[in-house]
This record gives sequence, C-alpha cells and structure tokens, in this order.
Amino acid sequence: MPLTTDTTQKQKGGWWALSPLAVFLCLYLVTSLLVNDFYKVPITVAFLISSCYAIAITRGLKLEQRVYQFSVGASNKNIMLMVWIFILAGAFAQSAKQMGAIDATVNLTLHILPDNLLLAGIFIAACFISLSIGTSVGTIVALTPVAVGLAEKTGIDLPYMVAIVVGGSFFGDNLSFISDTTIASTKTQDCVMRDKFRVNFMIVVPAALIVLCIYIFQGLSVSAPAQMQAIEWVKVIPYLIVLGTAIAGVNVMLVLLLGIVSTGIIGICTATGAISIGTAATESVSASTAFFDWFGAMGTGITGMGELIIITLLAGGMLETIRYNGGIDFIISRLTRHVTGKRGAELSIAALVSIANLCTANNTIAIITTGPIAKDIALRFHLDRRKTASILDTFSCLIQGLIPYGAQMLIAAGLANVSPLSIIGNLYYPFCMGICALLAILIRYPRRYS
Repeated sequence: MPLTTDTTQKQKGGWWALSPLAVFLCLYLVTSLLVNDFYKVPITVAFLISSCYAIAITRGLKLEQRVYQFSVGASNKNIMLMVWIFILAGAFAQSAKQMGAIDATVNLTLHILPDNLLLAGIFIAACFISLSIGTSVGTIVALTPVAVGLAEKTGIDLPYMVAIVVGGSFFGDNLSFISDTTIASTKTQDCVMRDKFRVNFMIVVPAALIVLCIYIFQGLSVSAPAQMQAIEWVKVIPYLIVLGTAIAGVNVMLVLLLGIVSTGIIGICTATGAISIGTAATESVSASTAFFDWFGAMGTGITGMGELIIITLLAGGMLETIRYNGGIDFIISRLTRHVTGKRGAELSIAALVSIANLCTANNTIAIITTGPIAKDIALRFHLDRRKTASILDTFSCLIQGLIPYGAQMLIAAGLANVSPLSIIGNLYYPFCMGICALLAILIRYPRRYS
C-alpha cells in the first residue's frame, strides 16, 4: 500500500517550528561572514543539515511519514516549475555561449553604450525588460549571461555586474501589470491594478532614480577594451528572439525553448559556412560536427544546473516542513497580536509578508498566504487598500531579492558561477527600495493614500 499522509497542518506552531530556518542561516550566512569566505560552507550542505533537522523535530509522524511530508514540499508544482526553468536556462546559456551568441551580444552592447553609461544601461535594460514581461526570473535568465560577458571584457567585478541585473529585475516584478505579485496583491486587497501602480510608483521610483545615479557615477571609471571585435550580427539573433518573445509576454519556458532552437540552427549554419571548402562531403561532416557540438553544449548546461536543482528541492522540502509544523501561522498570530494605530498596522503587514517570504522563498505565495490577514488588518485600522497592496508587493519582492535560496538569486548565481552571498552584498536597488518603502510607512507617504 502506498504511503499517504495528510499534508494540512497538524501541529500547533511555536518558535521551534521556525528553527530550521535559523539553523540554515547560521550555518550558511553567519559562518560565511565570520570566516569571511562565502565558499567555505557549500549551500547544499547547509540545506541538507537544516533539512535533516527539520525532519527530526517534526512531531506526531513516523519517520517515513516525515520524509513523505518533506517530499511533498520538494515536489510542489512551483518548485518543479523552477526546476524545469533551470534546466532550460542552463541549456540555453551554454548553447548560446558555444555558438558565440553571448560574445556577439556583448560586443554589440559595448558598441552601443558609452563606457561611462554601461552600468546604468544594464540597469535600465533590466528594469525595462522586467516591467515589460512581469517576471524577474525571465529577466535574469536573459541578461545574466550578457552581464557575465561584459564583466569579463571590462574588468568589472562579476558579482557586482550580476547584482545590477538582479536588482533591476525586481523593479518590474514589483510594478508590472502582468506580474503575478501585482495580480496577487491587488486581488487579495480588492483594489484596481492601476491604483496600486500609482502608489507603488511613487514609493519605488525614487529608489530606482537614486540607484541609477549611483551607477552613472560609478560608471565613470569603466573603460571598454581598446580593440573592439567586429559584431557578428547573425549571432545576436538568438538573444533578440529571447528578448522579443519575452517582452511580447510569451511563457518563459517557451521563450527558452525558442532560444535553444535558434542557437542550434544559427550555430550549425554559421559553423558549416565558416569551414566549408566547397565539397558536399566536407559540408556534411562540418554540419554533423556542429550539430553534436550543440547537443554537447546543451548537455553541459543542463548538468551544470545540478547543484541548483538540488538546492531548490531541499529548500522546498524544508520550507514545507516549517509550514506543516505551524511556523507560518505562529508568526502571523504573534505579529498581529499587539497592533495599534495605522503606522503599526502597516508595519505589521510588511513584517508578515516578509517573514512569510522567508519561509516560502516565493513572493507570490507569501502574498497569497498573508493577503487575507492583511485585508482584515486594513479594515480594522481603516488603511487604504491600494497602499496595503503596495506594501504586500514591495516587501515580498524585497525579501525575495535578498534571500540566498530564492529562485532569482539561485539562477543568477548558477549562470554566473558565483556565490549567492557575493551577489547579495552588491544589491543596491532592493536595499534602496526597502528603505524607501519603510520610510513611506513611517512618514505616512504618500499622504493621499495614508
């Protein structure tokens, strides 16, 4: 008989239910900071230990049922969707690199943008693309390989360049009309998207402008290589296809599939044309070689995402165990117990969605989880629903952009082959967005919606 168990919460939560998260943060974040080496503790090991601890402290279930409960979280549809995206992203990034699409796109970028506007230009591109497609993940997948290439050619610190893309990607994730966080926050608060957009715009655009000025100033010292390579325009086409279909609103998985197919077709055509000496036999061999090179690149890209997929599965299982043990419900009840006044009510909503995001690593789920409670708080303290929706969206995006086990941070770190913590230390926009959002609560801004 197959093992079954009820996946609804059976435990009354307490601080112990949240302790696996504390174990992970101490093992990975605190230890890395103490030894000043972000690679000393592998994130996979930190998650393995905290996952084992989460299974061990789960009460009321046999061991095999605890493991099943953990597996329910690891196989959650949102976790599996992330895994498929990681696989396709790895295949696209490596095949694009192998056929020269990344180098061609980097050379084009260096030709178009002046040296001193390179950092600002990448940030604006990330903001625009994410606003157009409504997803930070899609933006990171499209721009991170280009950012890596630019860092290599200009000498810019790699985690810093990747952080520009990650930060800009959350601008659109937070504001876009087609973002799932915007839809979730407005639906749970029963307000119109354009009204939430107005409030959100007034809060986060000042942060984006401040960060843009910082990148313009820091970009003054950036210099491109003296000898620029010629642009191979045909090899830029895969990236134009990816960006064009993404901006058109095509599903991110289909976008990546189109990118993979286009890199293969163009790579085979250019390779065949480049080494052909006029005989049919030679062309056949060269086409065959290029075809298998493309397959080999895809395989390398997919296997290169192995660690990322393991981390995602372990995180999903651990966070589901926290939810099952009542950790999320416990913290929600604690935070809403002693709320007084509008300012305190808005701060409690910000704290609720932030902690829920820490425990779920998914900003949309965090909003859906805390949205009904935020709506009750808003009704009780006469808060403006438009600002409540803005708070939910902004603080969920803030936390999602800062946690080292979030999908966005993991995929950016995987594509750039750097530590997530090294990226977090260079994230200007999320930190600035968080400060502006917190000030908006404390000084009751914008007045019309406070």
